[in-house]
Amino acid sequence: MQTLGKELEISSMTHEEEEEMLHDVSKLQEQVKQMSRAQKLTEAKINGVESKIKGMEAKMDDLKIDLKRDMVDLKTDLKTNMADLKTNLTNFLQEILTNGEKVVKETHDVNKSNFNHDSIDSNVGSKTHHIPKIDMRKFDGKDPATWILQMEQFFDLNNVQNAQKVRMATVYLEPNQFVWYQ
Repeated sequence: MQTLGKELEISSMTHEEEEEMLHDVSKLQEQVKQMSRAQKLTEAKINGVESKIKGMEAKMDDLKIDLKRDMVDLKTDLKTNMADLKTNLTNFLQEILTNGEKVVKETHDVNKSNFNHDSIDSNVGSKTHHIPKIDMRKFDGKDPATWILQMEQFFDLNNVQNAQKVRMATVYLEPNQFVWYQ
């Protein structure tokens, strides 16, 4: 009986109401189709983004490998450069030591000739300057403060110019004392 009541209600619908209902159903079906297309497009975009992400992850892994390789190369280059620098510095210091000895010998020879002139001049009366001979000990790495004080006294007594002090001091260093300085 209930079904008969519904049929009566449906049949009691006017033709206009039926067309309106069919039109609404048609609209709903079209909206469902559009939503289905939009969902497929969204899924395609998501798949594209996921593919790009996987590509970027692969590139990142490659970059990590490249960076590790570059770091190893840089460490190797740095070690080589440090070894070369040490060798060059050692050679330079040896050259300075050798050149310093020459400068002191030349200065000492000049001082001897000046001493002779001073003695001659002092006899004549025009100069009375006399440079005493001082034997300086070589620096062996022990008691640097005392050695520096003695060198300063030596320079003062002999009126050594500032430009010559370092060169002369290197002559009074034992061969391996540049290592002590480091």
